Amino acid sequence: MQLNLFHYLFLASLAVFASTSCKQPEKPVYTYHNPYLDGPKELVEGEDYFLPHIDLSTWKVTLPIGRPTEILPPEILDYATNETLQPFMYNDSTDGSLVFYTYPGATTKNTSYSRTELRELMDGGVGKVNWTFAQGGKMRARLKLEEITQDADDKYHRTIILQIHGRLTDEQRALIGKDDNNAPPILKIYWANGRIRVKTKVLKDTTMQEPELLYTESWGDDDGVYFDEYVGFEPFTIEVIVSEGRMTVQMNDDQMLVYEGIHIDKWSPFENYFKAGNYLASIDEGAFAKVKFYELEVSH
Repeated sequence: MQLNLFHYLFLASLAVFASTSCKQPEKPVYTYHNPYLDGPKELVEGEDYFLPHIDLSTWKVTLPIGRPTEILPPEILDYATNETLQPFMYNDSTDGSLVFYTYPGATTKNTSYSRTELRELMDGGVGKVNWTFAQGGKMRARLKLEEITQDADDKYHRTIILQIHGRLTDEQRALIGKDDNNAPPILKIYWANGRIRVKTKVLKDTTMQEPELLYTESWGDDDGVYFDEYVGFEPFTIEVIVSEGRMTVQMNDDQMLVYEGIHIDKWSPFENYFKAGNYLASIDEGAFAKVKFYELEVSH
């Protein structure tokens, strides 16, 4: 069969399509290296390694060493090469996660437990600018418990993975004569024996007004609520949304816990900030935990 101009043009277009459709787009390759815990990991030619979808420019991290040690932005952005951070916060390129490792060590003033935990910053590092429930906020995280030790009764230790922590303004601190700006955490979310437990604060006396309700001892813990789903050591998603007089906590876009009423209403004077990471509730010798985050997003 004799080929005319139309046939040549058609065959040429097929060749161009084949060459372009077979070409794969270039993807970034990231090197994973954590010599302190797991040893170096070799990159395999042709495989792609991705960092987790987490913007660290608005977070600082507290470590279980020093008095304790805090790393702020911009230094936290170089966590992969920061020798202080490398043992506690590092990439696992096999699944694209950011790992938070902790053990009993240095503690902050108001607790006996240690942590490798992020603290939200809205002012570049000082921590003086925070948010109220009236201003609102949202935190969404995808994560999993990778590894955790057991106690003498063969029960897994617990660790706090997400929080909303309260803070007194300088004026409130002066008003009640405190020597720091610490206020209770209105929300703590635990990994506890393979399930997710949510705890919040309640006023011991709901008739209290300011300034009495600004005191930490005015607030107690509720009984806590477990989500129905057993997550074990598999990934799950948590979304926390707060607005004036209301707080919701949802797991895996399914079951939702709703908090509203007198206790949330009375929380309105406090400032707040989000926290995320690995806050191990144990002082047992040899205890440790590893928590992997795949996503962490905050908005206001």
